[in-house]
Amino acid sequence: MTAADLDAVAAIAVIGFPDHFEGRDLFENRLALNPSGCFVLADGAGEPKGYMVAYPWRIDAAPALNTLIEAIPDDASVMYLHDMALHPDARGGGYPGLAVEQLADSARQAGWPAVALVAVNDAAPFWARHGFVVRETPEMAAKLASYGSDARYMVRTL
Repeated sequence: MTAADLDAVAAIAVIGFPDHFEGRDLFENRLALNPSGCFVLADGAGEPKGYMVAYPWRIDAAPALNTLIEAIPDDASVMYLHDMALHPDARGGGYPGLAVEQLADSARQAGWPAVALVAVNDAAPFWARHGFVVRETPEMAAKLASYGSDARYMVRTL
């Protein structure tokens, strides 16, 4: 992902997560903090058709929705998969599974013991198929309420 991709990424986010708005400035923030964890799905020089954003974070925690963060925490202990979405035109090609495995491989190689995420839009079964397990903790219970009743905090041990 580059700064030139941010408008397209924000547009895909609106399509993929209409009930969980996160603006262009959030993606710009995450790209600045961890460029090696920000990816787009694009065909050559064409407009991105999907994206994934991940960065180191604390276990049993997640940044609030649509909130800028100042820095990666010094006590980060997992790779946090903040967001992944595809434009409807790109669905059906198996891209999400490939992206998840690439992220898991790179996180493992970097020494992270796990990848964590918050599943929304009834996506917990998708994430479970990719090795993620629901993790219920008091720390996350209140935070998940802002993500919707179907939100689940999930962790994949590497």
